[in-house]
Amino acid sequence: MQLSDAQKRFLRGLGHKLKPVVTVGGAGISDSLLKEFESTISHHELVKVRFRVTDRQRRDELIDELCDRGSANLIARTGHTAVLYRRNPEASKIALPRG
Repeated sequence: MQLSDAQKRFLRGLGHKLKPVVTVGGAGISDSLLKEFESTISHHELVKVRFRVTDRQRRDELIDELCDRGSANLIARTGHTAVLYRRNPEASKIALPRG
């Protein structure tokens, strides 16, 4: 799903107050972590994920992998945390502003 800059700004504002609910460790993204992520993002639509990886390049790779495998959009990345969004087509909770 393509998001406009205004929609990303809106979601960044919502994500600012969130606490990380998923943590990715140095072992990477396992099937069980992906299952937990799927459950969490389906319910909340907007989640903050903490990456416990010190190498910046590896952290960026993990963020990209989680976005790809979880079909999520990267909204913001600050240090070791990332805010990810995926709309739930059956029960959308977040009303995005128009384009």
